[in-house]
Amino acid sequence: MIEVDVLIIGAGPSGCVSASIVNKNGLKVRIVEKEKFPRFVIGESLLPRCMEALEEADLLEAVKNQGFQEKFGAKFMRGDAVCDFSFADHFTQGWTWTWQVPRADFDLVLANEVQNKGIPIDFQHTVSDIQFFDEHSITTVLDPAGESYAIKARFIIDSSGYGRVIPRLLNLDQPSDLPPRQTYFAHMSDSKRLEFSEPNRITIVSVKPGVWAWMIPFSNGNTSLGFVGHPEYFSEYQGSPTEVLSQLIESDSNVAKRFGEESLVFEARKLEGWSVTTHKFYGKGFVLTGNVTEFLDPMFSSGVTLAVVSGARAANIVVKKLSGLPFDWEEEYMKPTLKGVEVFRSFVKSWYDGTLPTIFFGPDLDHHFKNQICSVLAGYVWDEKNPFVTKHGKALSSLAEFIRLQEAAQA
Repeated sequence: MIEVDVLIIGAGPSGCVSASIVNKNGLKVRIVEKEKFPRFVIGESLLPRCMEALEEADLLEAVKNQGFQEKFGAKFMRGDAVCDFSFADHFTQGWTWTWQVPRADFDLVLANEVQNKGIPIDFQHTVSDIQFFDEHSITTVLDPAGESYAIKARFIIDSSGYGRVIPRLLNLDQPSDLPPRQTYFAHMSDSKRLEFSEPNRITIVSVKPGVWAWMIPFSNGNTSLGFVGHPEYFSEYQGSPTEVLSQLIESDSNVAKRFGEESLVFEARKLEGWSVTTHKFYGKGFVLTGNVTEFLDPMFSSGVTLAVVSGARAANIVVKKLSGLPFDWEEEYMKPTLKGVEVFRSFVKSWYDGTLPTIFFGPDLDHHFKNQICSVLAGYVWDEKNPFVTKHGKALSSLAEFIRLQEAAQA
């Protein structure tokens, strides 16, 4: 039997951040990962708030050395209307840039750096069962040959992402209150990026109410392109995911101008039913981090930010617990994690119900409001000085209503 202080399930960004922080505090940690790296996953546009968690985990320099595409902002387009945000102008003190990354490469960099720190990662090993006791747990793991072995741990951090290991084993899953959505996406060649003032920002194209496309340029010359919307919208398109994506590209003039004659790096893929949550982020002997807590929506690129921030926060509390120091899961983890999720949830809902498009594509936005909104787009969703954090839903709806009244008065 293998014995560790902390077992981490999942070697994605959240798991690697947690592992590095636990390890540098002198505790013995091990990661079990069901996939073989590198592996593809969406979530390719980081937010500046990610940088703080990567820096705390001593992983930032390893990423800097990779030459990933630097990201300085986010641009929103609808027809001829453009709303461009520069992270250099955001309201909250913090990082003003980050990266756009092919996630297979980014995640591999983090995993390699974690292993360089002496932390073992068991790739292609699957958790089949966990038994919790008073002071430890016994996890049964299957290796690639199907042989089982046991890991005894004083604590478990579940960073398994879409695998949702502990929520599935303990029946903690519950439906999200967000409607189901689908996406068709691929990596494309992108020879015209300089004509569109790229590649140093993500571009979001509003195709029609409730339907949008992302464009995320990478330093290798390719760009991630995806369309997101309700399933009914995509039902009018027929064929394979690649054929559907081709039709979607031609359906919007902004996207077609840039990608109509470009080629796919790989065949298009379809993803759906990603929104899920749980009523409990921690329990006796475990804590959930990253997408295991809740994955909202690709809009606003919140996934990796919530993953690495929750991974860092959880790791620090686990260190306190195992070191005999006082801690409070509710105050130090549950409430702030939910706070970040709820701010992003308000922005996601406001995008789909038309509130944010009203703000983005209306008259020129007051720079104070724009900078405060930009802070949320940069991932600073815990800044209590920002009214779009503290009163996120009300602040957005009130601003949109003011803009509507202003437009009506000018009509």
